[in-house]
Amino acid sequence: MKPENENFFEKVYAVARQIPYGRVTSYGAIAKYLGTARSARMVGWAMNGSHKIGDIPAHRVVNRKGLLTGKHHFDGTNLMQQLLENEGIKVVDNQIMDFENLFWDPWKELQ
Repeated sequence: MKPENENFFEKVYAVARQIPYGRVTSYGAIAKYLGTARSARMVGWAMNGSHKIGDIPAHRVVNRKGLLTGKHHFDGTNLMQQLLENEGIKVVDNQIMDFENLFWDPWKELQ
């Protein structure tokens, strides 16, 4: 991995660590906050690698529509959904219910 990617990933992880319990954000919202609005996919790559670090709540990062698009990167078949449901977040057919009210926007919350 290139050093600039490692630095970007660390910035992504720093934001992800601040997502409150029982809330979710999107790959794109993190990218926008970091000033790289077109880098949502790179945020996804960072989340994929976060399992090696251990203290990143990657389950709280979903796509812009509230879909659990990264669930296949979690151990087991429904671990991402189970982690969200343990926090009181209802998920139906890989879709977060009440997504708009649960959405945590780092652009607004961390300014």
